Amino acid sequence: MLTLGIDTSNYATSLAVFDTQAQEVVCAVKRFLPVKPGERGLRQSDAVFHHTAALPEMLNEVAGQADFSRIGAVGVSERPRPVEGSYMPCFLTGLSAATAFAYGAGIPLVRTTHQQGHVTAAVFAAGGAELFRRRTLVFHISGGTTDLLLCENGRVLAQLGTSTDLYAGQAVDRIGVRMGFAFPAGEEVSRLAAECDVVIRPKVSVHGMNCSLSGLENQCDALLKSGKPRSYVAKYCLCAIGNVMLKMIEAARAEYPGLPVVAAGGVMSSDVIRREVMKKCRDIYFVPGKFASDNAIGTAILAANEVGAWPM
Repeated sequence: MLTLGIDTSNYATSLAVFDTQAQEVVCAVKRFLPVKPGERGLRQSDAVFHHTAALPEMLNEVAGQADFSRIGAVGVSERPRPVEGSYMPCFLTGLSAATAFAYGAGIPLVRTTHQQGHVTAAVFAAGGAELFRRRTLVFHISGGTTDLLLCENGRVLAQLGTSTDLYAGQAVDRIGVRMGFAFPAGEEVSRLAAECDVVIRPKVSVHGMNCSLSGLENQCDALLKSGKPRSYVAKYCLCAIGNVMLKMIEAARAEYPGLPVVAAGGVMSSDVIRREVMKKCRDIYFVPGKFASDNAIGTAILAANEVGAWPM
């Protein structure tokens, strides 16, 4: 049996197919939404338009890589997070396409959230079905979240910590756009940061399992204005996020000792952050960017889990 996953976030249109018996991803396709130079995101109306235009072409692309007659369920992210009031119009485009596919094929439609998809994709990549079943600490760090979550079986049991102001991905993108990169700027900021070999000890603000990141944007602005090289500023930004994670992990493990930690979300694709964190915390799972950044892999796996087809 195969399951189809669809995710239409404010960054990308994503589709994926999961093979429940082989326990592997058959295919995963993604297109980033186009953003005009100098801008830091899209209006929801523009995001809806781009998703609507992309989905038919991408479904046809996936049909060339997977046997649609074997698809037994469709999973879709219908909103950003599994909390009351979480809503973004861009997710309605994916929901519409998934609903049409499922009803037309006469198969189950499984509604989930963007955050649960991120969590599931990362946990699956880190440890497969065994880790999926276990209670796990998961960082979801992206353009719209900086959350430390307690998870199990693809469910978010509790949000243990978060940013009280700016999200990590917002900070990276804003700083990257200021340095002349296109939005989203994470990949370019990380590439630039890798060119800096200076040891950096950034100032961070963490209280328990919560953090504040608005000061990071101000610090990086001040560094740019003072004439610091762009590579230094990029590395400062990413090292700060890594140090925030370390402090949040320390606080979480005081209350939840022994739990594995998994890093999910687009910001976690950065090799600079991974190296910074793993200098002091080796028992944390960083997964390949395909599973960390926006993708529909997790929604496809959650569909398989919901209909009892996975884990076997």
